[in-house]
Amino acid sequence: MADEAVAERAAEPASHDPQKSQGSRSPEAPPRGRERGGERGGDRGGDRGGDRGDEQAQGEAEAHDGPEAGDDEAAERAKERERAADRIKDLTRDPLAEEDGEDGPTDLAAAARARRAGRKLLTSGRDFTSFDRSRIGHAHIGDINVSLDARRSGVAMRGGPVPEEELRRLRRAHVEPAGYVRLRRALESRRLLVLGGAPGTGRTCTALALLDEVTRDGAGDGGRVRRFDPHQGEGVRGLVGEVKGRDGGEGGEGGERRGTGYLLELALDRPGTLPPDEMDLDQLASTLAEGDAYAVVVVSVGSAANPLLAGRYGMVCPPAPSQELVTVRLRERLEEARDHEALERAARIAEDPEVIEAVGLDDLRPAEAELLASLLAEHLLGSLTREELLAGCRGIAAVQAHEWFAGVDRALAAAPSSGDGRTPVRSATAALFHPVAFRIALAVLGGGSHSAVSAAAHLLTWELSVQSDPDSTPSRPLFCDDPESDRALSRARSDDGAIDVAGAEVTGQLIFYRGSALPAAVLAEIWDRHFPVRAPVVRWLRLLADDPRPQVSVRAAVAAGELSVRDFEYGFGELVRPLAEASSPRRRVFAATALDQVAGHASHRKAVRKVVDDWSRYGTASLRWTAAMTLGHGRAADSVDAALDALARIGVRDQGRQLAVASLNVVRLLTLPECATVLRRLGQWAEDRREEYQDLALVTIVRLATTGVDEVLDDEPGTPLGDRGDWPLLLALAVTRPELTGTLADLLWTALNTARSRDVAFDALEALLRSASRGERRERGERGEGREGGEGRGGGDRMRPGLAALLPALTSDEHDRQQLEWLLRRMMRDQDRPLTTEQASALWRLAVPARQRRSDEEESHG
Repeated sequence: MADEAVAERAAEPASHDPQKSQGSRSPEAPPRGRERGGERGGDRGGDRGGDRGDEQAQGEAEAHDGPEAGDDEAAERAKERERAADRIKDLTRDPLAEEDGEDGPTDLAAAARARRAGRKLLTSGRDFTSFDRSRIGHAHIGDINVSLDARRSGVAMRGGPVPEEELRRLRRAHVEPAGYVRLRRALESRRLLVLGGAPGTGRTCTALALLDEVTRDGAGDGGRVRRFDPHQGEGVRGLVGEVKGRDGGEGGEGGERRGTGYLLELALDRPGTLPPDEMDLDQLASTLAEGDAYAVVVVSVGSAANPLLAGRYGMVCPPAPSQELVTVRLRERLEEARDHEALERAARIAEDPEVIEAVGLDDLRPAEAELLASLLAEHLLGSLTREELLAGCRGIAAVQAHEWFAGVDRALAAAPSSGDGRTPVRSATAALFHPVAFRIALAVLGGGSHSAVSAAAHLLTWELSVQSDPDSTPSRPLFCDDPESDRALSRARSDDGAIDVAGAEVTGQLIFYRGSALPAAVLAEIWDRHFPVRAPVVRWLRLLADDPRPQVSVRAAVAAGELSVRDFEYGFGELVRPLAEASSPRRRVFAATALDQVAGHASHRKAVRKVVDDWSRYGTASLRWTAAMTLGHGRAADSVDAALDALARIGVRDQGRQLAVASLNVVRLLTLPECATVLRRLGQWAEDRREEYQDLALVTIVRLATTGVDEVLDDEPGTPLGDRGDWPLLLALAVTRPELTGTLADLLWTALNTARSRDVAFDALEALLRSASRGERRERGERGEGREGGEGRGGGDRMRPGLAALLPALTSDEHDRQQLEWLLRRMMRDQDRPLTTEQASALWRLAVPARQRRSDEEESHG
């Protein structure tokens, strides 16, 4: 047969169809081979049961009952075959789209990507379950006592003079942040500086360093730099009175106290606290100028502080550089130990990937840098083993999480009263809990879109507020969100990246923690140390389970699995089991994903496998469905064979009621190294004389041909399959596992040559060929623009090796080539999406090697 034969015959009228000689079949029906039973040559033979023997049975019926009875029975058999074909077609639809209607779309690829991202976010090699925080929370290493337990922002130090010894140590150890000179000049010229920053970033140290510099020529009796307790007066107004009283104002002591520097830390995040207005600041600046004094007012970044920082006295305090902080602290420690050659060794240890991973923070705050430097120094001096060093490094993120959540709602114990005892007071719990909720939402959904994290944070804010103050309706201003404040208060960063929207990728703003250790540390802190918060978090996670966006629901499921590991009894009873029995497929997927995440921990794997096995055998329909989705990940059974046994048990039960979800998860197992085991089992099911097992095999084969790698793969790019995420799984396996190509072709041939699966199998093969053609056409257009091809689904030339491997194995004899020719001609005559002559010829050349084409031509001419 010539290369252009397909294209030439496509234009021929139906009356000249060469298939007429084989039974006058129309171009709309593929040429039939034996009904799964005839001798096929090679390893495709044997009687496989099912739809065989129709003509013989029809002849016997006609001889026994006469022509009319034979016609009726043949018509009934035809209807039965049609019903069987419709059933196979229904079973190949997406089982996750049941709640949206039979054609409702689900984005399995987006769900797989979200699951990979969530696992990467929360699996960082650290065991917080066994971490003893008491060894690090108040670290005493050598002769340095490092207190890391932060107070709640707004609980300021007591007022009084700052000792000169502390100022001298500050001058020796302080690392100036970027823009420090600009801050000092602003303070010198205005006398007053409102300095904004996140707690723990060194803002107070910078404020003290600024006051120490500008008051260097002031009183030297230990009172030239003073802290002012805001509880002594009304914040800024109280400081005005303090300045007048001490620096020569009315009723003061004359000028002996002139040149004093004042530090005031305002707590604007407490309920009922109002920021000072511009007139109060002007009055304070005037009073400071009269007394030749200076003041720095430290505030936390946030919506309440924004007007202050945007005013004439406001400036943001940038954090000090982490590496320089560590170096300075190391130099201090090693100079005290008189080991001047150890600094380079310490720097090399600090850059060790294992140490960097153990710390898990992109940048260090001053106290953290001091602790890391002390750990490194003590390790070099022989006081700490490497294991103890790594344990101490892992504890740094845990301490940060403890600082964020310790005593958050303590201020609610002194809630304001309405005065008359009757008028209700609007609750301020929402404003108090929003930063906390944002940190938890970021731990669960980090790496997702900023809008998704913010929306989830507001949901959790409501749940926390209602749990804390059930008698009041939480209220929250609508225009006070500040993304910059959210990032600063949560050690977060944002970046542009790809977001999955309705099956397509668009560019949006993503948000992450500034450190891989923080998400797990936050979840461990809230789950292990704050039991009352579990109830609102569980309600919140159930709400996220209903979110139609995989980046939300799947990431939340991974987090739910991690929380369940920390207390499996509670997590299973409150999250996994209730959602596993839900009527919504989305909630059952959530439960299955959480269970698989638990199975990723060796300590809980046996328990998960027992649960899944029991559900597959004795569970309700919903529990069996959830068990099937869990088995597809490959970790919920002792072996792949055991997983396949359970999936078959689920799929054939109740007349195949859950055969669709079982077949989907058999396909997911094909991405595992034990792929050959799965294919062998498919062949056994296809050979089985029981029709329900045959149907499981046929539906799985068709689903294999229509599933993309990115829809079922757990691996990251860089693996043989991961690099082909945009390929159909069938072709990717044919390339990456060439020894299995023959088996893959045999299975697909079985579906193509079985009556009840023939139509849907040919549709799947057509979709496979069209995806390759679309990708090839796209690549040709992109090459003209200098772009790399193969980025879209199909892969074009990249997919060619897969087609070149599969199609010849699928068309090994003349009958198979006739079927392919019929399919290509049908695709070329399609009015909506016609295949071009060039594309059809290219596919034909891939399917029929040149040697075979010459042999066919010789036979036709002979």
